[in-house]
Amino acid sequence: MNIKPYVNLYELLEVNPSSREENRAFGLTQVMLKNKPVEQLLAWIEKHKESLKKPFLSETFSSYLYRVTFALVLISFALGLLAGVGLLSYNGEEPVNVIYFMAIAIFIPLFTMLLTLVSMLRARSAESVLVHLSPAFWMEKILGLLPGNVQEHIKALQISPLLANWIIIRRSQIIVFFFSLGLLLSLLGVVVTKDIAFAWSTTLHISPEAFHGFLHTIAFPWREIAPSAVPSLELIEQSQYFRLGDKLDDEMIAHASELGEWWKFLALSTLFYAILLRFMMLILASFGFSSAVKQSLLTLNGTTKLLREINEPIISTHAKKRENAFISDDENYSQIVNTLDASYDGIQGWAIPQSELFVLGDSMNIIAPKHFEVGGTNSFEEDSEVIYKSHGEVVLFVKGWEPPTMDFVDYLTELITKVDKVVVVPIGTAENHYEATAKEIDVWENKLSLLGDMKVWLKR
Repeated sequence: MNIKPYVNLYELLEVNPSSREENRAFGLTQVMLKNKPVEQLLAWIEKHKESLKKPFLSETFSSYLYRVTFALVLISFALGLLAGVGLLSYNGEEPVNVIYFMAIAIFIPLFTMLLTLVSMLRARSAESVLVHLSPAFWMEKILGLLPGNVQEHIKALQISPLLANWIIIRRSQIIVFFFSLGLLLSLLGVVVTKDIAFAWSTTLHISPEAFHGFLHTIAFPWREIAPSAVPSLELIEQSQYFRLGDKLDDEMIAHASELGEWWKFLALSTLFYAILLRFMMLILASFGFSSAVKQSLLTLNGTTKLLREINEPIISTHAKKRENAFISDDENYSQIVNTLDASYDGIQGWAIPQSELFVLGDSMNIIAPKHFEVGGTNSFEEDSEVIYKSHGEVVLFVKGWEPPTMDFVDYLTELITKVDKVVVVPIGTAENHYEATAKEIDVWENKLSLLGDMKVWLKR
C-alpha cells in the first residue's frame, strides 16, 4: 500500500463530502466490509475522491516523494561507485587492503541493519533518535531548502509520526541498497579493467589461522556452492602485508598472481551482506510501511466519527412519537399501523433513492431483501418492472411534506394488484430524524381513505 489513501482521506475529511445519512447508506451497501474499518475507509475514499480538486494532493505529494527519493538514490549510487573506486585504488606499489573494503561491504551494513531493526521497533515514537540519524532524513531536509522544491500545501500536510518514521526507514533502505549496488559495480569494474593485488593488514595481532577461521564463518552462505570464493589458508598467509618499509615482501611479489583471487570473496560478501540482506530489510520495511499507512488511516482526525456514521444506525423516534400523537379525523378509515413489523418482502420509496431506503430501513429497524426507488425520474417501464418483482408485504416510503399526486395513486393502484399488503410510511427530512408532522400525515390519510382499498395501510 502506498501513501495516497492516507493523503486522500486527510483531504476528504477536511472538505467533508458526505452527510451522516449518506455515510450510513454507504455502510449498509458495503455489508462485506463490516467489522473491517480499514477496508471500509479505503472503499469510502474510492467513492468520494473524485469530489476533490485536481490535481489531487495525494498525486502531488507522491510525486514529490518520488522526485526526492530518485535524487537521493542517484546521489547514493554515485557515492557507492566513488567509494568503491577509492577503496580499490591501486598504484602498483602497495596492495589493496581488503580489510577496508570488508568494513564497507560487511561490517557497516550489518551494523546499520541492526540499527534499522531497532528503529522499526521504536517507529511509534515521535522523537525516534535512530530514525532521525538516518542520512535520508537529513539529505531530504537539505533538498527541501532548495527554492521551489516543496509546494506550500505539501508543507502544510500533517503526517502522523508513525507514518513519517516508516517513510524514512523504508527510504533509507532504498538509498543504501543503491549505494551497495554502486559499490559492487565499482568492484567488478575495477577488477575487469585493472590487475589488482589484494592483501590484508591490521595492527591487531591476528594469526593467518584465526583470520582464515573468521573468513570461513563469514562465507557460510556460499562456501558450499562456491568454495573458490572462500580464501584458503595458503592465500591468507601469502597476502598478509606488513608496512615495514617502501618495498613489498619478496614472497608476496612472487605470488602476486594469486593475490587477485580475493575479488571473488569480496564480490560475494558485497552481494550477500550489502545487497541481499539489505533487499530483505527493504521488503520488511515495505511491510512495515504498509501497516503504518493502515494504522495511520485510523488515527486521522475525523476518522472515528466517520466510521461511527458508517457503522452505527441512525436512531429514529418516528414510531414512538406517531403512536402517541395519533388522532384520526376519519372514523371510516381503519387501516392504521402504529408499529412497523421487523421485516417485509420489499421496501420501496416514492422518489427516494435506493441508498436512502437502506438508511430508512436501518433507522426504523426493519429489514427487507429488496429495495427499489419508484416514481420521480423513473420511467413507466421501470416502475412496471418493480411492480412485476413485488410480492407479499411491502413498505412504501413517501415524503410527508409532498402531497400525494395522481402518479402516486396510479402506481399504488397497480402495486396492490401484485402484493398482499402495502404500508405507506410518510417521512420527514433527515434533519428531523425522518419525523413527519401530524398535519402532513393527515393529508396522506385523507388521500388513502378516498382510495378505499383494504390492502393499503398507513403508518402513523
